[in-house]
Amino acid sequence: MKKLINVSMIYMIAALVAGVFYRELTKFNQFTGKTTLSVTHTHLFILGVFVFLLLALFIKNDKDILESSLFKKFFILYNIALPFFIIMLMTRGVVQVLNIQLSTAMNAMISGIAGISHILLALSFVLFFIILRKKSIQAE
Repeated sequence: MKKLINVSMIYMIAALVAGVFYRELTKFNQFTGKTTLSVTHTHLFILGVFVFLLLALFIKNDKDILESSLFKKFFILYNIALPFFIIMLMTRGVVQVLNIQLSTAMNAMISGIAGISHILLALSFVLFFIILRKKSIQAE
């Protein structure tokens, strides 16, 4: 459980830094349009902080889940996918704020990596639901 709270705290710090980065970059460049940087802060809070805090809250009575191999796979996959997802959100946002003209290949690369990170996040959630389903069957 301590590990989940520590990971949640790391994501909280990243969320706060992302919020300040968004505010300062847009203010410095006098940018007033829409940018994906504006959602980086909230994505980190929800997908990073709240997911792991909720896991810590609900798993506190059933620590066996933390020891399962599926949970370890979920934990590793999720913590690989989420940072990649956030990095691509920030990359896209910086490109928008700085009005950088990307080649078609570079634009496709950013979208492709973001898509892969979405797929990995979805797979990690599927793993977690499999864990919950197995636990609910065992509890019956």
